[in-house]
Amino acid sequence: MNLAAEQISTRLSGITDPQGILRKGLALIEGPVALASSFSIEDIVLIDMLQQCERQVRIFAIDTGRLNEETLEIAETIRLRYGIEIDWYFPQQTAVEQLEREKGLFSFRESLENRHQCCHIRKVEPLQRALKGLAGWITGQRREQATTRGGLQPIEVDQVNGGIIKLNPLVYWSAEQTEDYLKQQRLPCNRLHQSGYLSIGCAPCSRAVQPGEDARAGRWWWENPEHKECGLHKR
Repeated sequence: MNLAAEQISTRLSGITDPQGILRKGLALIEGPVALASSFSIEDIVLIDMLQQCERQVRIFAIDTGRLNEETLEIAETIRLRYGIEIDWYFPQQTAVEQLEREKGLFSFRESLENRHQCCHIRKVEPLQRALKGLAGWITGQRREQATTRGGLQPIEVDQVNGGIIKLNPLVYWSAEQTEDYLKQQRLPCNRLHQSGYLSIGCAPCSRAVQPGEDARAGRWWWENPEHKECGLHKR
């Protein structure tokens, strides 16, 4: 089993740059580690940073069945650019069929309960399968992204997923710092970002962000800010 999160946090004390958090965190996690990628700017930055690490890290993604074409395009661009293998996970066919048969195609807009059900079927359950056997996983979460992420730490124990270690290397970075890295390294990104989509999930649940809104305002825009998580990062 990994060192206790408190021990790892102590060893990461004072390290704020993503590369430092990534290298030190990976060195302390005993066992297989994977990066969960939605091919956001953050995830692309992390994929690039991982190329500079000696530790082998698997990359996986979840195809909910309702992703934008642009998301699939950038996923393929990244796969070819780095010559990497991406493990894709899909929702259980019977669960999706039953949901749409019983509640229709847009039940997630009718209530928070329905939206959580859809997210669980399309995202959370596939994530649980993707994390099986891992000692740790890496995410592109940043504190600045939303009110729900204000207390995010560089490294955490993911009690929801069996107590494995969760590494958040970009936790302290701003959107500007993340985009600066992307530009400096001349990395590609999802074409929707150029149209104001700062957080991209399923197509029916994502829209462009308006001036003055936070990065997650375009996700489930009909809900209150404190509810805008899909369950992948339940704390």
